[in-house]
Amino acid sequence: MFDPREAARSRANLAREHGGLTAWKFLLDQAEATVGDGGEGFAWDAQFWYGGDIDKLWMKSEGEGAFGEGLEQGEVQALYSRAIDPWFDVQAGVRQDFGTGSDRTHLVLGVQGLAPYWFEVEGAVFLSTEGELTARLEGEYDLRLTQRLILQPKAEVDLSLQDMPDIGIGAGLSTASLAARLRYEFYPDGGPAVIAPYVGVEFEQAFGRTADYREAEGEDAGGVRLLAGVRLWF
Repeated sequence: MFDPREAARSRANLAREHGGLTAWKFLLDQAEATVGDGGEGFAWDAQFWYGGDIDKLWMKSEGEGAFGEGLEQGEVQALYSRAIDPWFDVQAGVRQDFGTGSDRTHLVLGVQGLAPYWFEVEGAVFLSTEGELTARLEGEYDLRLTQRLILQPKAEVDLSLQDMPDIGIGAGLSTASLAARLRYEFYPDGGPAVIAPYVGVEFEQAFGRTADYREAEGEDAGGVRLLAGVRLWF
């Protein structure tokens, strides 16, 4: 006969003897040079986490700029991440913007995980120190053409509750992008690190007032960029 108290004691013993382990991972998802109608530039997207199965410290950073002109915009996030089921974490913390645009600080609340059919998804809302509410949704998928050759499509959508003319963001759907990166993975010396150079293409489009702000600055509201970079994790 099933005894719930005995089952609880067994789970506690299992957690005591085999649980409580800490691990970490660093992922440089994108470190790339870009070429498009707007000129030549660079971009990065990186993550680092440390912790156990349930609780983690999660750091994120991304940004972009133009060669010869420096950094346009960047951000770093420090988040507490807690697993809510085997596939998803809820995350909360702070985000700091830097670069020639905004130097705002934000509160962050988001979710990140693995959706059915192995889609990696991430979404977050941001409340700035200026009282501005924005949101970001991302999704990507690894399509294995061979054991080492992987095609990664990725989509991203940015939204804002209000106009922010000082940093060129309009209310509503501000920007959307769709990219595809083809990478080849190397495993140096059989160690834990993986290095994956890639090439790709990305289409980005601004909408509404965001498009108006860009055109007022003499920029295109949208365009296509060619990408070349490297992905690294260990």
